[in-house]
This record gives sequence, C-alpha cells and structure tokens, in this order.
Amino acid sequence: MSTDAALGRALAMVRDLRARCPWDAAQTPQTLRPYLVEEVLELDQAIAREETAGLAEELGDVLLHLAFQIVIAQEAGRLDAEAVTRSLEDKMKRRHPHLFDLGAKPRSWEHGKRSAASASHGVLAGLPPTLPALLTAYRLQERAAGVGFDWPDAEGPLAKVREETEELERETRASGDVNPEAVQDEVGDLLFAVVNLARKLGVHPGAALERANRKFTRRFEGVERLAAERGVELGRASLAELDRLWEEVKRSGDAA
Repeated sequence: MSTDAALGRALAMVRDLRARCPWDAAQTPQTLRPYLVEEVLELDQAIAREETAGLAEELGDVLLHLAFQIVIAQEAGRLDAEAVTRSLEDKMKRRHPHLFDLGAKPRSWEHGKRSAASASHGVLAGLPPTLPALLTAYRLQERAAGVGFDWPDAEGPLAKVREETEELERETRASGDVNPEAVQDEVGDLLFAVVNLARKLGVHPGAALERANRKFTRRFEGVERLAAERGVELGRASLAELDRLWEEVKRSGDAA
C-alpha cells in the first residue's frame, strides 16, 4: 500500500471524526497545541528507549495531530496536504542542491538554511523559545558551526571547559560576599562549554545527561535498599556513611 494512500486515510479519519464527534469538531490549532507537545515528547522517549513495539503507536499519535492541523487549515481555506508536501519537497531540494541540481556542490545544512532565509534574519534566529535550554545551546552551536564558526576538533572545547571551570572556581572563592549573579553566569558558561565539547565528540548532550540521570537513579535506589537492610536512616546518616554505601553499590557491578 502506498504511503500516499496511508496519509490520505489519516486525513479522511480526521474529517470523519470532525463530522461526527462534537469534541473533535470543536478543536482548533490552539486547543491541540498542548496535546501535540505531549505526544512528541512521548515519541521522543519511545525512540530513546528503542521501543520497537510502541514506536508505531507513538508515531501514529503524532501523525494524528499533523492530520488534524492539515484538515483544520484546509477547512479554513489556508492550505491543504498538497501545499504542505510541496513546501517540504521545495525545502529539501534547496537543502540538498547536489542531489537535485547536477553540478551543484554539497553544503552544510545550516548554510543551506541561511541561504534560503531572508537577509534580515540572522543565523541563530528562529529557534522556538520553548525549546529546552540544553537543546537550545546545542542547536545554537550547530547553527554557528554550519557557517564556519567552530573549532576544528574537540581540543578547543576541552580547553574552554577547563577555562570556564577555573573562572567558576575563582568566582566562588572570591574574598567577601559571593555574587550570586556572577556565579550563575559562570555556571552557564561552563554548561555551554560542556555542550560544545559533547557536540565535537559526537555525543548529544541530552542523551548523555539522560544516561547519567538513569545511572544516578539506579545507584541511589541501590543505596536506599542497602540502607534499609542495615537500619541506616537516610537524612540522619552522615555523608561518609552514605558514600560508603554508594561505593558498595558501584562495586556490586553497577559500574555502567
């Protein structure tokens, strides 16, 4: 069965729902926004966990929302599925000139976006303000790198991480009262530098932090189990006691 027919069935389903279901008929692009964000995040987690069984369902949920937006826009006379697909095709041809224009040279994705944008828009313009800060940092760096503003390898970012760490140490060890805003600035600079280092090492910082979060959760739950077995009360135990339990959990085989 062709993908064209599959997309057509999704659009037909939404039209039928809006014709026969009061709730679906009442929906607008604005009322659907919170659900769309939720479904995209659920899809993201299914991909991260490599859930083959759940992937079709989560992709279907996102497809449903895309179909809703297309159908509602078509009802209002703004656009239709053909306009959406044509826009996608035109954009991909602009971004891949070497594939569709014989003799054209390959160029970076960000350079292609820059060439297609109006001169009044900067390289960094257009990122959604609701994008998580970690992902925003990564995308800002990708965009700057796409037009040549980048280190050739990971040595530069690694040196920058050391530099920002030293600046943070100086700020927190300053004589007199510590300036909270200055400390916040230095922590932000350090995080930004770490994101850049991860990017140059080919590691997505969000995925790396997710792994670290899962590892910490798994190990701390192990600490809680050991503490309960030995009558150690969390909240009253010393840091040294908790640290010994932590190291025991690590030695037990949870070193990943």
